[in-house]
Amino acid sequence: MVSSDSFDDDGGAGTPAPTSPLKTDAFSFEHALAVVDGASGELSHSSGQLDRVFQLASVTKLFAAWGTLIAVENKVIGLADPCGPAGSTVRHLLAHASGLPFDQGARLAKPGERRIYSNLGIETVSDAVAGCLGLSVEEWLRSSVLEPLGMGDTTVPDSPATSGLSTVADLSLFAAELLRPSLISPMMASEATSVQFPRLSGVLPGYGRQADNRWGLGLEIRGHKQPHWTGKKFSARTFGHFGQSGSFIWVDPTVRKAGVFLGIEPFGAEHKEKWPALTEEMRGL
Repeated sequence: MVSSDSFDDDGGAGTPAPTSPLKTDAFSFEHALAVVDGASGELSHSSGQLDRVFQLASVTKLFAAWGTLIAVENKVIGLADPCGPAGSTVRHLLAHASGLPFDQGARLAKPGERRIYSNLGIETVSDAVAGCLGLSVEEWLRSSVLEPLGMGDTTVPDSPATSGLSTVADLSLFAAELLRPSLISPMMASEATSVQFPRLSGVLPGYGRQADNRWGLGLEIRGHKQPHWTGKKFSARTFGHFGQSGSFIWVDPTVRKAGVFLGIEPFGAEHKEKWPALTEEMRGL
């Protein structure tokens, strides 16, 4: 498994991953990326400053989801426990199926009726878990997820849905956890990466309405979405998340690889144009 001491002070790996340029890794702004190989748990490719801190935006949600699943296995809270609006559960909130709006306000649909991507939903379930533990959300995520994985340069100072700051080195440690879970059981990991409330339509931010907008427990599932930020070669089982800060993390279990990308420019036309080809090239390394 990738460990925190696999990276030296200059942001490189202790055993350097190949850094020959990728054909599709040409952006007009500073960025860094890495590919994690699930068989070895090591980086198979990296470029850019791996120790530079970037904003994560919605990739932060993965920490909140993983922390919630840890709490579920420790019987702090249950997936079927009521949480959020009437009729909603922890499972609904993690799967963006609670009916809560994106940011604030009253619910827009009945639980389980539509896939409404919701920062508010992730914040609601995070507040519930942290409250059960008697901790702040920041303390909860640091003690349950970040510290156990050795992610010393990662912080979640405010919203568990959007405020994360991290490095490619640290996010690669989390990618390795997604590939080979150590903080939750294989059964829980399988549940997290399985489609929750199947065949719900909804908007994938930045990519429009999807008739089958698949999500697991806090993880977006690739399915057959089109357009999408990953390339067409990815399996339908691929899961991960991207953020409006211009960040992503993906895992394709069929090839046992994960990819991480962070940059200084917010998500825009350049990302939308280049990410599909870049992710496909990363997947093929």
